[in-house]
Amino acid sequence: MNHHLPELDRRKTQQAIEALFEKYRIYKTITFEARETDLTALYGDRSHGPTNGTSEQTAQAENTNMDDPAARKQYCDTIDFMVERLSEREQRLIRERYLKQDDVYDYKVYNHMLEPPVSKDTYAKIRSRAFYKLALAFADRGMLHLEKLRKGSKAKGNGRAMS
Repeated sequence: MNHHLPELDRRKTQQAIEALFEKYRIYKTITFEARETDLTALYGDRSHGPTNGTSEQTAQAENTNMDDPAARKQYCDTIDFMVERLSEREQRLIRERYLKQDDVYDYKVYNHMLEPPVSKDTYAKIRSRAFYKLALAFADRGMLHLEKLRKGSKAKGNGRAMS
């Protein structure tokens, strides 16, 4: 059995992980709107069946209202859990650059948010190492297809995250 770690394409991996983080930020910032059902009475002739049943529309709205927030919370909790497993520097970089706000840039993180500040090259090494670890962890959870991220892979989709 082969136990070596896979070689991943750095750009494909970065794109895939950033897509997961984008979804995370959206889930964290957008509130869930509960769906409601139509309660308008029908004024037409209609043959009656059982009156004690729940309409398909009502059941669908209720399932959506319960499942969507739980799925979003589960997704965010999974991302948070995976980031917590990284080293302190990697965690700080990922949280500051990708999980908090949309308008934070790399130079802000490596010059002002990491203690002590690091060079652009050191920052890139820390980020690449963190993305590699996260790619393996997310693939283990079924959130990424590792085959699409391998070096030399011609798979379509640039290794984008699964929805």
